[in-house]
Amino acid sequence: MKILQISKLYYPWIGGVEKVVQQITEGLNGKNDFEIEVLCCQSKGKRKEEIINKVNVWRASSFGVFWGMPISFDFLRLFKKLKDKYTLINFHHPFPLGDLVIFLFPPKAKLIVHYHSDIVRQRILEIFFKPLILNTLKRANKIIVSNPNLIKNSLYLQRFHEKCEVIPFGVDLSKFEKYDEKEVENIKKQYGNFVLFVGRLNYYKGVEYLIEAMKGVNVNLVIIGQGPEKKNLEFRIKNLGLKNRIFFLPPTEEENLISFYQTAKVFVLPSVFKSEAFGIVLIEAMACGKPIISTELGTGTSWVNVDEQTGFVVPPKNSQALAQAMREILEDRNLAKEFGKNAKERVEKEFSLERMLKETEKIYKSA
Repeated sequence: MKILQISKLYYPWIGGVEKVVQQITEGLNGKNDFEIEVLCCQSKGKRKEEIINKVNVWRASSFGVFWGMPISFDFLRLFKKLKDKYTLINFHHPFPLGDLVIFLFPPKAKLIVHYHSDIVRQRILEIFFKPLILNTLKRANKIIVSNPNLIKNSLYLQRFHEKCEVIPFGVDLSKFEKYDEKEVENIKKQYGNFVLFVGRLNYYKGVEYLIEAMKGVNVNLVIIGQGPEKKNLEFRIKNLGLKNRIFFLPPTEEENLISFYQTAKVFVLPSVFKSEAFGIVLIEAMACGKPIISTELGTGTSWVNVDEQTGFVVPPKNSQALAQAMREILEDRNLAKEFGKNAKERVEKEFSLERMLKETEKIYKSA
């Protein structure tokens, strides 16, 4: 069975959707006669075809990424050329350009939609996108969502709930069982006791509220990530006089990242908009047995992190609530240990990569 994954961008671009696309593509390619390829856009530049970890990747030329979406006329040409080569297309939403090509050049292939989140940032443009999105969802044989909160709170998915299947995202648990103890000790020496954030530094992550909260918490903060908000965040840190307690680090290899998860006292995801539909970094931290703090957005973040069981769920855009939650965990070792234990058990039960791939494979076969 030839399968085409359609996504805005693809590895080595760093993002939650891109990571899931890569996990599915590499995890199922070559199994059960699945031959999986990827169609995406360049972040900027000319068309490119390459093979990454035995996967054929088509990258349409692009003028750049604006408001979170690649601007690419070549994507239309490339989709039209490729679409009838495949038995099944797995389209990863939100990607309005993908909705457009499905409308203009309806494929013969069966259509599976991975619905990662509603469109949040471009709400004005959504007036134009809406008919295209509805067309895609009507055509879909199945709609895969990462959590039940998404179905309940999405006006689009409520119309198509009978097509929806919940398949939680997953992590390779075996990778989190081992870590470099020397590296952990080196991290402790360099950064002391710290709270950890991992993610792209963009408008919806809410890192500015976490930085503000650090005024009332007597540990350091390590921020691993890069993005357009970095300069604004550095300016805020300087104004608050926290330069000696907050450290920016670039994205790092998975092995090294696991060492940071293992060393951190608490993991915090302070997101402020529904663009944060799940939070894969939450389950990565939970796989390391860490207590976590997330925000109530009506999305998967407060389904993954169970309030007062695996950590705390606090209101978004509330630095005081973040600070209070961090202090409670940092000052109560027994509570931190209980949250961490529960978090690890929840990941092992609900969020393994093996389970995610098996359930996705079933959907592909049934279609």
